[in-house]
Amino acid sequence: MNEIIDFVNAKTVEKSAFFKQLKCSKDEATILQYITKEYILGRDTLIVIDILGEFYDIKKFEHLKNIKLIKSLLEFGWLVQNSFDHIKLNDMSQLELLNSAVTLSPAYLKLLEKGSLEFVLPEIKKYEDHLEYLQDQFFKIDLAQQLNLVKRNFDENSPNINRLKSKLTLLENRIKDRVKETANDIMLEDFFKSNTLDEQEQMLFLALLKEEYSGGDGTIRDMNSLIDLVSSDDYEKIKYRSLLEEGSNLVSNGLVDYDEVLTPFGGINRNFYIPDDILYKISHPTKKKTRSRKIKLDSLIKEQDVFELVSTTKSLDDVVLNDKTRETLDALLKQMDKNVFNRLKQWGLKDKKRGIEARIIFYGFAGTGKTLTSLALARSLKKQVLSFDCSKILSMYVGESEKNVRAIFDKYYDLRDKSKSEPILLLNEADQFLSSRTTSSSSGSEKMHNQMQNIFLEQIERFDGILIATTNLLESLDKAFSRRFNYKIEFKKPTLEQRTELWEKLLPDALPLEKEFDLKKLSRHELTGGQIEMIIKNTAFKIALDDEPLFTTKSFEEQIDKELKGNFDSENKVGFFKKFHSFLLISFYYHLNIILISF
Repeated sequence: MNEIIDFVNAKTVEKSAFFKQLKCSKDEATILQYITKEYILGRDTLIVIDILGEFYDIKKFEHLKNIKLIKSLLEFGWLVQNSFDHIKLNDMSQLELLNSAVTLSPAYLKLLEKGSLEFVLPEIKKYEDHLEYLQDQFFKIDLAQQLNLVKRNFDENSPNINRLKSKLTLLENRIKDRVKETANDIMLEDFFKSNTLDEQEQMLFLALLKEEYSGGDGTIRDMNSLIDLVSSDDYEKIKYRSLLEEGSNLVSNGLVDYDEVLTPFGGINRNFYIPDDILYKISHPTKKKTRSRKIKLDSLIKEQDVFELVSTTKSLDDVVLNDKTRETLDALLKQMDKNVFNRLKQWGLKDKKRGIEARIIFYGFAGTGKTLTSLALARSLKKQVLSFDCSKILSMYVGESEKNVRAIFDKYYDLRDKSKSEPILLLNEADQFLSSRTTSSSSGSEKMHNQMQNIFLEQIERFDGILIATTNLLESLDKAFSRRFNYKIEFKKPTLEQRTELWEKLLPDALPLEKEFDLKKLSRHELTGGQIEMIIKNTAFKIALDDEPLFTTKSFEEQIDKELKGNFDSENKVGFFKKFHSFLLISFYYHLNIILISF
């Protein structure tokens, strides 16, 4: 502490022993001496104008010419701004600095206490074990992160940044020298060579490995944070994004994987991690596993006949929904937010390697937009959709219901694993799975139906990912199923205002409409979006036959009348016929099996 006292009391600052370590001008050192003295006396934060007022006449505006001295000390890294705003010094004007608060930096206080900031590394010797190698590599990641933090506040050529760059270069060279000295194989070095990882790819992998081992706060897993780690400028940030894209060496070979999570602003973030099988391979290098490559879901879907890959070009903003439905959907999206998921992971309520999880029921009248909303939601989350038509289950899987219902989910997991993606599972027309189970009947067909539902219930319980089931009937929903779904969202018939919006959205701009065309008149008919779309198509097919096609209000009303006459406009009737139809099918196929077995 004697050197500190000598520096603070020095009448000629440039003659103090400490001055040489500062590598700044006499005037800058004098200002630093004053701030140091105030710090020791208990004033850790000072306003720039007050500091300059100690040396220059403010009334004569002499301080304005010397703001550059404070800026220089900030660039050296001896001072830091005491502010929540992270603005690069290079981007800040001197006048902005005038009324800001500054304090001594940790680097300066360390220099003040120890008398030197020289980065001294131990002598170069071989690595005794894998842990020593990792210790050096993880220290390198720490330095790179510090450098990124400093870059946000300082100019690229500031002494503070140069010091950190120098430390990083020294450490990188030391690691290379120690590897050369080591006769035994170093597991990670062999791993990097066998997977042909370049320096940037190695850095990204090591950063994630450090996170896996240390169990940090997860910030480094973010794509932008990882890219910052290997980039020295904006050009490299763009260039190196390809290292973490789908076709990259790291991702396509399964060395790293990612979850997609929703940001508070509605965007999608990728959070990267090292898969368990790779961590196992690194920990057990003698046990080799075959590496599986990622296969596009589009290719895999052609090789099976269970699911259909479906999508839409529409966003959630394009879908006309009841206000309450939209409000619930917005709440659902907020609960899929990145910060919410990180908290759940921190509390131990969610596996850190899993992505977004939700089991959702969309229920309401046919044609109210349940399927379209499912696809638009998937588009918002940037996920693909595997759709299964549950109305086909009885005709597809007669007999061995337990085995065949499981096969639906087994096939989903198989496609998910092979594509290394997390598509949404959409179960359309799920009424037959979700309706109440029979408890008293001894009918064989009803027993088969109950057995099928029990297996379906078990699979729902174990499902991890996003599952959406659509149904027209909620009142007949089995309570056991209801408890398994996190969200139950109702789709109501559109109001007059919403029907007008639907007609406006669904009528193509190119349609030749009569001058007296009355959209409001058409909107008065209580139709769903699905019905309106069908009416427009049916009208178009008819008008297209005319020599001089012209769409009139009357031509649409003719199709509306046909639609309304042919539609059972009662939820109870729809429910009755659906359930009765299901019962007939189950009975038919059950007895058909008995006959075939007897035969």
